[in-house]
Amino acid sequence: MVKEVTLSIPQSYGDISLKKWLDFQTQLKNYEDDEDAITALMFFHLCGLEPAYLKGLSIDDYADIKSQLELFLTNTDLPLQRIIKIDSIEYGFEPNLSQMTYGAYADITSFKELTIDENWPKIMSILYRPVVHKKGEMYSIESYKGTMDADKFLEVGMDVHFGALFFFVNLSTDLLKGILNSTMEMDIPPNYKPILERSGQLIQRLLNSPAETLQK
Repeated sequence: MVKEVTLSIPQSYGDISLKKWLDFQTQLKNYEDDEDAITALMFFHLCGLEPAYLKGLSIDDYADIKSQLELFLTNTDLPLQRIIKIDSIEYGFEPNLSQMTYGAYADITSFKELTIDENWPKIMSILYRPVVHKKGEMYSIESYKGTMDADKFLEVGMDVHFGALFFFVNLSTDLLKGILNSTMEMDIPPNYKPILERSGQLIQRLLNSPAETLQK
């Protein structure tokens, strides 16, 4: 008996929700060295193809679907989207990180890593808050109230999530370079050394987890 299967093949990260991506990554940890299993997981989590029907695909269809996925899956360095829309409501990315409230800063830094994992939607709900005023490219957002509405970000596309993540990756890289360049050009007082070491460790920790994400 022939069964007709309809697949929805994503054409970009915008077609993949955070929920789908987290489910995919969770399963991926168990099959990191098995290329066939990884492909089967991609087809299931990203395209909706049940594993039982995978062997029923023709060689051409199998290669075509895999090729379409690989076209965008290899590029996660996406631009930051400062304003996004969820359920017809505009949410703006924290417009001035240097003036972020202590509560927002403390809640973000309470997480062990800044990476896309089960805590990431909570971080996004702190960084993206409803827009209350907008004029041209300028905007202001709702004050942080200490609550995290993480669920709504589970359905947001991965283009938004990777854009936010790599904003911090690039920012950390530039900051690390600036620190290294400035310290080479000046004499460092002895009491500054442990402070710089701790700062460097923090920046390196932020850089490590996205690098691991890219490798996977």
